[in-house]
Amino acid sequence: MAKITTVIDIGSNSVRMAIFKKTSRFGFSLLYELKSRVRISEGCYELGGFLQERPMQRAISALREFKKISQAYKSRKIFCIATSALRDAPNSKDFIKRVDKECGVKIKIIDGKKEAFFGAVACANLSHSRDGIMVDIGGGSTECALIENGRIKDMVSLNLGTIRLKELFFDKKLDLKEAKNFIQDAFNALPDSFVHSNIFGVGGTIRALAKLIMKQTNYPFDLIHGFEIDVKKHIDLMAKIIKSKEEKLEEMGIAEERMDNIQGGFLILSMLIERFKTKNITTCGVGIREGAFLVDLLRSHHYVIPNGINPSLQYLHDTFSFHQENKNLKKITLRLFDLLSSDFKLKDSDKRLLLMAGLMVHIGSCIDFYHENKHSAYLVKYALSYGFSHYERIFISLLIAFSEKKNPKDSDLQDYKMYSFDIYTLQILSYILSIAKILGSFYDNSIDFSYQQKRLVISGISDNFIILEKISRLARPKDLSIVFGE
Repeated sequence: MAKITTVIDIGSNSVRMAIFKKTSRFGFSLLYELKSRVRISEGCYELGGFLQERPMQRAISALREFKKISQAYKSRKIFCIATSALRDAPNSKDFIKRVDKECGVKIKIIDGKKEAFFGAVACANLSHSRDGIMVDIGGGSTECALIENGRIKDMVSLNLGTIRLKELFFDKKLDLKEAKNFIQDAFNALPDSFVHSNIFGVGGTIRALAKLIMKQTNYPFDLIHGFEIDVKKHIDLMAKIIKSKEEKLEEMGIAEERMDNIQGGFLILSMLIERFKTKNITTCGVGIREGAFLVDLLRSHHYVIPNGINPSLQYLHDTFSFHQENKNLKKITLRLFDLLSSDFKLKDSDKRLLLMAGLMVHIGSCIDFYHENKHSAYLVKYALSYGFSHYERIFISLLIAFSEKKNPKDSDLQDYKMYSFDIYTLQILSYILSIAKILGSFYDNSIDFSYQQKRLVISGISDNFIILEKISRLARPKDLSIVFGE
């Protein structure tokens, strides 16, 4: 596979481009992303699906510039896929020929199931959740895929989309019941097995909902991918927007580019939520473009990233390289965790996050040694993009931020109170990480640990003044004393 790959997605509403850089067999990152709201489907649903000249020209202009940008990034491979608008258009072949001639870009029209497959591959491999129904509400169609334990079980494409509803119902000021009946008729194509408490939310409609909720709740983490929406808490917000007049949408926080199609999107989503009996939406910042990239990357692996491999973690390792003492640090961390876990009621999930913190704790020194903790914590939050929930990314970053620093206090967690982090668990794990960091550079087989009656005994370091000084200065959690043995 090419080191740098471009994926262009021609949707009914926007043309989007993503450029990916592959750093190793399964390591990759997003290099660049751009969208142009060309609205290629504008006017076509009222005119037999025919693409109109002005929207086609806008799309050609955007694709011409996309090709130039792709070349500037030295992309060796370009995938350009088109979805609902071109699938439905009787004159799509003429448009494809024009794009090839004027832009040098070859378009491949994919059917609805393939579109659903790309979105599902992205969610199954890059989300922290392993089960749910992928929902991608586009301008002309809505794709759904049932995912169980990271495997795609079934897929369906519905002829429902935000622009389609806009032109057929909302622009004509028709009664909302007519749009609902139209949606309900389309739901006849949904298999009975499509019932799940979780939706993987792909596409602009669900991203817009997530941004709105994050703004209204002063959410402290400005990333869409992995943001979770409690349906019960926010279903009334969607209902209010669906019934509002368009001129009121700006006051409600709807972005200008979404104002004329958000109501149709929310109507489809709210009815799918009811149909699927959904309680939670896992917002996905990935979709068809990431899916197309992964299908090429994983074609010899049944479109599944192998167990034990995380592409974000692999990318960070490839880019920054991890310290050699990480092996010692891991060994010490595991030993200390096993000694303390019973008394301090630590769970296996705590061990996983602690080990991840140990792996990442030194990565910030690649940016600046003197602010290693700060940069390591930042990279965990913002570069550990795939396969981790917001809770996990923030928890790991806090462990790193407080390692060899003060004990975390409740006041330090005010921004993250929605997660109800256990402060004592954070203190214990941060202390374990701090000791492991200190001993990591000096560790040999003569160092040993034991624990009984709330006393941690470290043996084999009594003649190492630097280690004794560093560990003695650490802020200890309550109910834990430390003794240096021979």
